[in-house]
Amino acid sequence: MSEITTIENGKVKLTFKLSAEEYTKALNAAYHRIGSKYAMPGFRNGKAPRRMIERQYGDAAFWDKELDMAVEKACADAVAENKILPALAPEYSVLSYSETDGCEIEATIVTEPTVELGQYKGIEIPVQEYNVTDEMVDAELDKRRHEQARMVSVERPLELGDTAVFDFAGFCDGEQFEGGTAEKYTMVIGSHQFIPGFEEQMVGMTIGEERDVNVTFPEDYQAENLKGKPAVFKVKLHELSYEELPELNDEFASETSEFDTLDELKADIRRELGIQAEKDRAVAIESAVMQKAIDNAKVEVHPDIISAEAHAEIHSLEHQLADIGLKFEDYAKYMGTTVEDLHERYHKMAADQIKARTVIQGIIDAEKLEPTDADYEAAVNSYAERSKGWTAEKIAEELLPENRKKYAQTALYEAVVRIIKDSAVITKKEENNQ
Repeated sequence: MSEITTIENGKVKLTFKLSAEEYTKALNAAYHRIGSKYAMPGFRNGKAPRRMIERQYGDAAFWDKELDMAVEKACADAVAENKILPALAPEYSVLSYSETDGCEIEATIVTEPTVELGQYKGIEIPVQEYNVTDEMVDAELDKRRHEQARMVSVERPLELGDTAVFDFAGFCDGEQFEGGTAEKYTMVIGSHQFIPGFEEQMVGMTIGEERDVNVTFPEDYQAENLKGKPAVFKVKLHELSYEELPELNDEFASETSEFDTLDELKADIRRELGIQAEKDRAVAIESAVMQKAIDNAKVEVHPDIISAEAHAEIHSLEHQLADIGLKFEDYAKYMGTTVEDLHERYHKMAADQIKARTVIQGIIDAEKLEPTDADYEAAVNSYAERSKGWTAEKIAEELLPENRKKYAQTALYEAVVRIIKDSAVITKKEENNQ
């Protein structure tokens, strides 16, 4: 028998017993396995009686993995009996024990999040129209021009937009500071990669010229020792070039595409942008309706679950950083933030992810969903897009019934999306932010 009491929302205490027979059996099993490690005067290793060893070394001498396994099994039985859904591994404490009465144990259990679904069918969502404009076509043409541009070396004074190769060394309070020095650094002047005012002061320099550039570091600069401080950079210009763009004409079209004229190229760009616009609209709709369904639900999540997931993600990141020789603290500085802020962000992300998963699972349960062929196809295609290089034959093979199991969760997600999207009411959002 077991007894359950609620400590707080999402956390319970479960009291259960390990029978005298089970308790003694676990102790004896541990005794036979590790009894020889206890030295007793007058006995060869492994031959001293268990109770004599316990008198010498304490009652817990044989509380080893055998007892852990017995406790875990008894706890699992009690969890099933009380229909508890643990989210994290239980924490155990022994209340009483004897070979006559057995072992009474208390487990503190954090339970799975609970969800009260809100509206997820018939959601009204305003979505902007993704129309292809002349400006978008021109921007794509301009991008292609830049891809075909050639760099031309010049010896005139530097102008904004030029590509410069230069040395620089930064000084603050008369001392050269770490990270403020480079040789043969290449940068487009006017791209605003450096501190405000730095690039503008290089305008007019000629090849071989040396110049002092005076700047003030921003108050929110990532390096604490430089925030808000004035500094001087000693700069020497080595090379200067500019980007020569090809003319936009029929010749450009024929040389850079399968089309003979610029008008044909523009028409094809408009068509491609239209296809992408439809994809963007579909993604926007899916994102909006899913988020609305999640926001409409009430989810109870114990903070311990959020902390466990956040810390697991942080721990994983720390390992990745260690592989490249970085500490978490250094990463925080590089990102222009603090360790505390990063922890807060990861906890927020964990909370959002847990809520989303819980709501999605709640809809799966409420609708008793079974993925359709179309759901599996969407799941496999999504995986193929991320994996790159999958052939049509590979996709067809993955869609065979015997290979579908690994896509079941994604297919269930697609089924949830289908239910929410198919019933959604999409209205037009006037502004176009593209």
